[in-house]
Amino acid sequence: MAVKKKGLGRGLDALFPEKSVKPAEKKPEQKPVATNESLHQQEEGSLNASVVKSAAETKDTAQATVVEEPKKSEMLVKISKVEPNRTQPRKQFDEDALLELSESIKQFGILQPLLVSDKGDYYEIIAGERRWRAAKLAGLKEVPVIIKEFNDQQVVEISLIENIQREDLNPIEEAMAYKRLIDEFKLKQDNIAERVSKSRTAVTNSLRLLKLDERVQQMLIDEMISAGHARAILAITDKDKQTSVAMKVFDEKLSVRETEKLVKHIVEPPKKTQKTVNTAEDAIYESLEEKMKGIMGTRVFIHRKKNNKGKIEIEYYSRDELERIIELFESIR
Repeated sequence: MAVKKKGLGRGLDALFPEKSVKPAEKKPEQKPVATNESLHQQEEGSLNASVVKSAAETKDTAQATVVEEPKKSEMLVKISKVEPNRTQPRKQFDEDALLELSESIKQFGILQPLLVSDKGDYYEIIAGERRWRAAKLAGLKEVPVIIKEFNDQQVVEISLIENIQREDLNPIEEAMAYKRLIDEFKLKQDNIAERVSKSRTAVTNSLRLLKLDERVQQMLIDEMISAGHARAILAITDKDKQTSVAMKVFDEKLSVRETEKLVKHIVEPPKKTQKTVNTAEDAIYESLEEKMKGIMGTRVFIHRKKNNKGKIEIEYYSRDELERIIELFESIR
């Protein structure tokens, strides 16, 4: 399992202009922040701290310190005045995890304020929708917020980075967010990869998932198949066949490797020996093949030799299917 990154990479730093660098000076003592159980601590992360503060590097001096922006005033607002960003990448939230977080909030409160944008008659969440949902479940009437303004592209990038770093997005949500950055803001895949601290290949593979049939995409969202299965199925261009194979993968619990073999067989079926003359005998054997396929429920080939000899080839794609075929033979005895 991949280890989660703790930092936000270079993504958020790219969103803010560099700030001036001053000689090192003694900082006033800061009050230690109360800690919480790991669940709440993961949620509060380092995102909002990175938004409020960014560092500039200098080549002229050997040592420099981060110059903080003036701290945005934190304020309490009615929770009913706060609304989620309807265009944020994440659409699904784990109800059990939200309940756990709400219990933690009941005990400790919200340790890190929500980052919001002032929309006049309401505040729109830039970062912290999970905290907001958990706070509603906990029965809070007010939530702490920090108001900061961003353009539309920055809001998408912040939401995307926040969710990717916590691995909260399903593969389709992540791909849709990348697509929006490309379509609406004309970003290149290289730019996106740099912002979210991923390889360009990872971004490309993510976007390819949107070529799947919508039914297969939903199976991926519902975790009926994995992203590895989905990438294997992409080799099939026919949408109905994609769905059929995805259902077979789910029903028979095929591994990614087994799925790749199955897809390869569909895309590149074994070539039959070229027949120069289509005789009546050929038609008979083809009819027998089709009849056996109907009985066996899988591909069957009759390979003829001289003197009416030959062999029958029966294909199977998993251990379960092999056992099914054996049971079929046993029932015939």
